[in-house]
Order: sequence, then structure tokens, then C-alpha cells
Amino acid sequence: APGQVYELGSIEMSEEAVAEFAKQWDPQPFHLTDAGGAASPFGGMIASGWHTASAFMRLYVDAFLSDTAAYGGVGVDELRWVRPVRPGDVLTGRATVEEVRPSTKRPDRGSVRLHWEMRNQDGDVVFTAHAINLFGRRPPAD
Repeated sequence: APGQVYELGSIEMSEEAVAEFAKQWDPQPFHLTDAGGAASPFGGMIASGWHTASAFMRLYVDAFLSDTAAYGGVGVDELRWVRPVRPGDVLTGRATVEEVRPSTKRPDRGSVRLHWEMRNQDGDVVFTAHAINLFGRRPPAD
């Protein structure tokens, strides 16, 4: 229902994980080494935003989707990397239901719009997005 909040747990963004993700998916110097980051406007190594989004997805699947009749995603809107994520940061995820709509074509499913958020250990928001997922619906009560 709109307003429901799901706490998704936490994940530490280790320097090794930040560098490994960057090597494979986003090899910009400020994601690869502290020296590369020091030469950037960030003043040190930071995680790829795509790594942050992937870390959120892991928490979302483990703490929420794995216990639902999830049929996949329709899309993500307004994805924002609000603050840099640095090696050693511990990120905590949260998903808040914004809207629930039954399907007009398939009564056994519906869509849910959620606000996704990650905060660091200091409580600072580092990542936000709005996502639409499809879920199975419970049969109507007789």
C-alpha cells in the first residue's frame, strides 16, 4: 500500500569491490585508485554510480523481491547519484511504496511505483530513484 516502507539492510563498499567493479564496468581513473581520484574533483577514489545502483539492487532482491511474486521491472525514472560513495562507506537501502495500480488487462497482477534510497553511515542520501515493478496480486476474497 502507498506509504509502506521496506528497510533493505546494509552493504559495505570496500576499496577492493569498488576497484573491481570499475575495472569491469566503469574504468574511469577516479573509480580505479585513490591516486586517480586524488587527481579528480572528488579528491579521492569514489565508487561508480552504477556500482551504487547495483548494490541497491542486491539489497532490494535479498530483502524484498525474493519474498514476492515479482514479474520484473518496467523502468526506473529520476535515478540520481546525490553524493559520492567512497571506499569504506556502509550504505543502507530503503524502498517506499508510492503508488499501487492493478493491471487493466491482467487481474492477477499489478504495478507498484517505489521510491528507492540509499544512505551512507552518516545518514547522507547518496542515491535515489523511482522504479516501477510488476507483481502478482492476491486473488480477491470471497
